[in-house]
Amino acid sequence: METVRLGRTGLVVNKTGFGALPIQRVGMEEAKRILRRAVDAGINCIDTARGYTDSEEKLGAALEPAVRKQLVLATKAQAADGEALTQSLYASLQKLRTDYVDILQAHNPKRMPAPGDGSGFYEALLEARRAGKIRFIGLTAHSVDVAVQAAQSGLYDTVQFPFSYLSGGRDMALPGICRDADVGFLAMKALGGGLIRNIPAAFAFLRGYDNVLPLWGIQKMEELEEFLALSATPPVWDETMEASVAQDRRELGAAFCRGCGYCMPCPAEIEIAFVARVELLLGRAPLQKVMDAEGRAKIAKAADCTQCGECRSRCPYGLDAPELVRCNAEFFHGYLRRHGMT
Repeated sequence: METVRLGRTGLVVNKTGFGALPIQRVGMEEAKRILRRAVDAGINCIDTARGYTDSEEKLGAALEPAVRKQLVLATKAQAADGEALTQSLYASLQKLRTDYVDILQAHNPKRMPAPGDGSGFYEALLEARRAGKIRFIGLTAHSVDVAVQAAQSGLYDTVQFPFSYLSGGRDMALPGICRDADVGFLAMKALGGGLIRNIPAAFAFLRGYDNVLPLWGIQKMEELEEFLALSATPPVWDETMEASVAQDRRELGAAFCRGCGYCMPCPAEIEIAFVARVELLLGRAPLQKVMDAEGRAKIAKAADCTQCGECRSRCPYGLDAPELVRCNAEFFHGYLRRHGMT
């Protein structure tokens, strides 16, 4: 496998990173089987979070102490102050069955935590590093402003941000900004939140950035095997891929829901990240995901929207989430009528 250096951390890892959010959706034994296969195959950077339900617990159960020092483990803490940060970290260490994590990341803060900001958050990170509980300090963001600020602040060793061939605008400058600051760049949502179906093209695109570590969200063994095969024989960016990517960009544009979920929870209990992507999912995912009873029930909940605007205020991409929900529900019902499925 090819490798990537995570900026001034000096950590050199295989360029195929393992995003451990999806393993919360599979059973313990299957998660252990997938994780052990990944490590045995040479993947040595795994990213999780305290907020990913039982993801940390599954990692702790799967990874033998003998291989711990060969791995770079990154997790995330979402906390309002230093005391809560410390509690989150120690809970993570217990679940991961380790006495340290390589990178502890502030998990999508609205504003970049900094020394002296009154929260004690960053001071707690420094204390945890002095105590040997963490090696490096990172930050994850869905706001490009926060990501750029963190990269240029000198306070953070790594930055994690959504980055794929669907990225555009200021997002495209972030790898260069991180390179200039010698900050490690971890790319989440490398498949555009599940909207990218041309995985070889996505792989080849990110392979073109030698300072970017893609974190591939893996839930199934066949997904892992596909990424291992791509790592063994990397696809070359060519005109066919470029044309396919250009078509995806035309179809999706910039105003599409990435499925990050930061608009939640909804007071009306609407699963916004699902409903707001129905039109896209119908064209890019198995129909069962949208058409089964569970999918239809989620879309039916769109009628309960009160237009309170809470989701709109939380969206890191500035999308009009209530309008997306309304339009996608209407599209779905029109789709049913057109195909005689009402």
